[in-house]
Amino acid sequence: MPKSFIILFLLFAINGYSQGASEYSKADLIGKGNPIFHGDDHKLQKEAHEAFEKMRNAALKDGIKIRVVSSYRGFEHQKGIWTRKYNRFTKQGMSPQTAISKIIEYSTIPGTSRHHWGTDIDIVDGGMPQPKSVLEPSHFSEGKVFYNFKKWMDANANNFGFYLVYTSVDGRKGFKYEPWHFSYKPISQKMLMQYKAMDIKEMLQKEKIVGGDYFTDEFIKAYRNENILDINPKLK
Repeated sequence: MPKSFIILFLLFAINGYSQGASEYSKADLIGKGNPIFHGDDHKLQKEAHEAFEKMRNAALKDGIKIRVVSSYRGFEHQKGIWTRKYNRFTKQGMSPQTAISKIIEYSTIPGTSRHHWGTDIDIVDGGMPQPKSVLEPSHFSEGKVFYNFKKWMDANANNFGFYLVYTSVDGRKGFKYEPWHFSYKPISQKMLMQYKAMDIKEMLQKEKIVGGDYFTDEFIKAYRNENILDINPKLK
């Protein structure tokens, strides 16, 4: 076999492997891509959508009517949530730093949300009376409106590839307990691996995010380690 052909073959193999290792673009990871999503009352990647529908049908047979509260959110959508909360909290008299700390109890900085990936979904039991604010941890406690939903998800969600992201495990840092937020592991685990290789500081500095002047090096390091990475270990 000619030496030149061997060299070309090796270059092609290396390039092909590299492309396979980088399945998702930076735009996809920060909610600025143009992906194709599936679902009527939700937006998920095809594989995640199909798994979710199987899970929803199984739950319905057991008397649980899964209702989607939120799924894919793009960068601008997340930026709107962030801006509204920041403005509201600072108008209430909070300092910028305090407002930011308050926001990241439950909401992400634009460009860092798992909801950008089309793998994560916020769900409740739509067959029960809906509280004014459905996404409250107390609603999932024993004897409360979504307790049976929580029990069903605890017992069955993993069988369909979905895992709770922000658990109630003692000592976990970052975002508070969210018994409604599930992630489709077969895809989100790969996307997290790629996301971890990104320079979060550089990305945030390029975006015009209100309050961004207070994203110090120390804050970004803690936010990455705690809010982005201190999640259910099974999703890492």
